[in-house]
Amino acid sequence: MGLFVIGINHTTAPVKLREQVAFSAETLPPALASLQKLEDLSAAMILSTCNRTEIYALHTDSKTRSTEKGSASQAARDAVVMWLAEHHDTEVAELTSSLYWHEDGEAIHHLVRVSAGLDSMVLGEAQIFGQVKDAFEAAETARTLDRELSQIQQSVYRVVKKVRSETDVGQSSLSMASIAVDLAGRLFADLSLCRVMLIGAGETIELVGQHLMATGINSPIIANRTLANARRLSDELDGTAISLPEIPQYLSQCDIVVSSTGSELPILGKGSVESALRERRRKPIFMVDLAVPRDIEPEVDILRDVYLYSIDDLEQIAAENLHQRKGAAEEAEQIIDAAVSDIQNALRERGASETITKFRQHHNDIKNGELEKALARLQKGDEPESVLTTLANQLMNKMIHAPSVSMKQASSEGQQELLDIIHRLYDLDR
Repeated sequence: MGLFVIGINHTTAPVKLREQVAFSAETLPPALASLQKLEDLSAAMILSTCNRTEIYALHTDSKTRSTEKGSASQAARDAVVMWLAEHHDTEVAELTSSLYWHEDGEAIHHLVRVSAGLDSMVLGEAQIFGQVKDAFEAAETARTLDRELSQIQQSVYRVVKKVRSETDVGQSSLSMASIAVDLAGRLFADLSLCRVMLIGAGETIELVGQHLMATGINSPIIANRTLANARRLSDELDGTAISLPEIPQYLSQCDIVVSSTGSELPILGKGSVESALRERRRKPIFMVDLAVPRDIEPEVDILRDVYLYSIDDLEQIAAENLHQRKGAAEEAEQIIDAAVSDIQNALRERGASETITKFRQHHNDIKNGELEKALARLQKGDEPESVLTTLANQLMNKMIHAPSVSMKQASSEGQQELLDIIHRLYDLDR
């Protein structure tokens, strides 16, 4: 098959390293174009979220002999690791200890688990499925998918829908958004009295806004780089839209700040937060940074009266969620195990179908060539019996020539397995 995945996630790498190798929506298309230029790859997709960066790819030597596949996959792996390090100006040694690697069936199994939310910090989260879809769409737009990776994509989607419909793994599951709101409720006695600033206007911030609205909070401030997107979300949440440069003007008014953008640089620095605290006369601010790379400078955490949580700080609550949903996860794993086996069989059958098509075409070409010669001889008036005899002999000679040469070579090289295959293919022992 030649499929492999290489990546890091919240279980193998701290947020600092994850943010170093993250891809934003803007940087993803040129990254895919650059990745596709590696001579060891024939197709690729990049999944980059707050919890993981993973590269799914097919190496160019996926159809080589089994004895050569190990070296081919190793070469592809080394090329991707080197590319990832160079692309993000990171040392290879720093990446290596945090990277994981899966190949063929294990790679498909991993992709299905990720897509179904079974590999997430919050077990069963639904948001990751949309992020996987976005990743495939980006690869399709960049023309870095091939037919095999597209077939895997559709198969994975079907399995995830089956897991969602036949198990409770996604029912009433927590999300990073709901965990953030739950933490805010532990700090403030009455959330409805709090003023909120949401930085960003994507799906995560929208979910946070919906959870906050359910607690009675109203008129949130929505800050975003693109003001039109901030206005769209503020209309949904009945809030106020501002641009990112306006944040310092409003920060002192806010009790709760939740941020999740695709910015590669921090949005909020220590100086801005210190100024806001002075205006608030040390009234506390609860801050949650759900972005990777981080939107809020880590140094903010040392300030008194600031309660800053990064995405890694939410892991304990997520672990509690994992314990509660363990039974549903086991059911989902059984579905996935069976489905991955079916996907692999389908891919193998497709590979056999392509070979059968070429096999038939090869012999059809021989048949047509010899038939044309025979018809020409008949038109000249040659004896039909002679023409038919020659046709039969030529067909046999041309069809068995290449296999005969291969069998002689196999015998001289001691490759008995090829001779055994010929016996099986043509039922010679019957």
